[in-house]
Amino acid sequence: MEDDFTKYRSPLVSRYASKEMAYNFSDRKKFTTWRKLWICLAKAEKALGLPITDAQIQEMESHVEDIDFSMAAEEERKLRHDVMAHVHTFGHCCPSAAPIIHLGATSCYVGDNTDLIMLRDGFDILLPKLARVIDRLANFAEKYADLPTLGFTHYQPAQLTTVGKRACLWLQDLAMDMRNLQRARDDLRFRGVKGTTGTQASFLQLFQGDHGKVEDLDRMVTDMAGFKKSYLVTGQTYSRKVDIDSLSCLASMGATVHKICTDIRLLANLKEIEEPFEKEQIGSSAMPYKRNPMRAERCCSLARHLVALMANPLQTASVQWLERTLDDSANRRISLPESFLTADIILSTLQNITEGLVVYPKVIERHIRHELPFMATENLIMAMVKAGGNRQDCHEKIRVLSQQAAAVVKQEGGDNDLLARVQADPYFAPILSQLDSLLDPKTFIGRAPQQVARFLSEEVRPLLEPYTSKMDVKIELEFAQIATDSGADPHSVRHIRPRIKSAERTRGGFKPDPQSGRSLTSAEIRV
Repeated sequence: MEDDFTKYRSPLVSRYASKEMAYNFSDRKKFTTWRKLWICLAKAEKALGLPITDAQIQEMESHVEDIDFSMAAEEERKLRHDVMAHVHTFGHCCPSAAPIIHLGATSCYVGDNTDLIMLRDGFDILLPKLARVIDRLANFAEKYADLPTLGFTHYQPAQLTTVGKRACLWLQDLAMDMRNLQRARDDLRFRGVKGTTGTQASFLQLFQGDHGKVEDLDRMVTDMAGFKKSYLVTGQTYSRKVDIDSLSCLASMGATVHKICTDIRLLANLKEIEEPFEKEQIGSSAMPYKRNPMRAERCCSLARHLVALMANPLQTASVQWLERTLDDSANRRISLPESFLTADIILSTLQNITEGLVVYPKVIERHIRHELPFMATENLIMAMVKAGGNRQDCHEKIRVLSQQAAAVVKQEGGDNDLLARVQADPYFAPILSQLDSLLDPKTFIGRAPQQVARFLSEEVRPLLEPYTSKMDVKIELEFAQIATDSGADPHSVRHIRPRIKSAERTRGGFKPDPQSGRSLTSAEIRV
């Protein structure tokens, strides 16, 4: 256990990430998937006439999970080749099958195809989480659809909106992210069985020039891996543009989350909205009264990392030479898992925030009262004109009184007393009885409530329908916040990671063997 604290551990896994996403990019998932892919290849090759026996396949199936990682590490130290190290390790526990493991394949058969499986399964983890965030925020928007609040442009008070309408601005971006993630997931194909430079030459030789069997082999393995299509052309690898496509939608979602959580932090400063705050939570070791928006701050911090990771696949794709160069490998080992792990963390945290957002209507009302008299001046002028007044005279009266009230606010630190000055000026006697209606905040919010209702009905709720069965999952963060100035002993602080209630824990699998109809049992991979 002590060894855990003597070397660097990525906080993405040790501190934050969900178990399902951490497993998705684990060595266990990776190398058992390699073995399952070798089984699929052998099954398809046998079905197409190569001399592979049922006993060999059964032997491979019975040893999918029992990986000797120490042996694999020793083999890789000697061979300097990770795939061949695992071929030898698998062959050691499957001696009769050893001659046909990896038959006709290149390293990217297991490497790239496994990456595509992990990307697909990563999206399948993220999409329900994003749906739950959208659902919680939609409920929030509906609840506060008609609660007036100050709008802000340039972070200066502007025309009123509603708390729910502002939430719909967040929702609109999240809905775009939802569609982008779903599209990226659906666009993924399998690399399939393509050989060393993508020409399938080794398989054409195995099947003695039978092009039909080579195409059947590619199709059968692709189908067993749970993909509808494979890329028709590849080099040694699938195009690294696929990684750009996958990670760009995650980075874009990171920008969305950063904007939402920045807004929440700004509103928390105004004391209008707060994220959940635990009963015994400490905001600052020095200032006991502090209620820092630490969840939103964490989301912003990690969202920046997610956005920054996007530079990796862009540069990697641009520098791949001809059919392939290996300078993509070390980079992708980091950038692909970290992007999905980071996205997973911020969605879990954002779900926790949106499930417990606290609104303070009285504070919002006070801020409106402070600014509304200035915003209502045009309404006052129109009312005076309707009552028989001169527009220019009224404008001048309002201008003078507004400047006097502004001086009280800015120079004396007092409250906005424009309304009291209007009430005290005999000039405005014809409209005094109308002041309450003229200053009703609900008359300043336009069609915000109607926009919320239509947006939720037409765009948000239909988007969530495929995830109805996965909505009953609540995120509770188990953590002890380390304030930046606390000096706390890191060994005494619990990890900050989401605890999932009623979460679905599924590991899917390869489809049944197309020849026998029998499932691959232990050789299952998530479909």
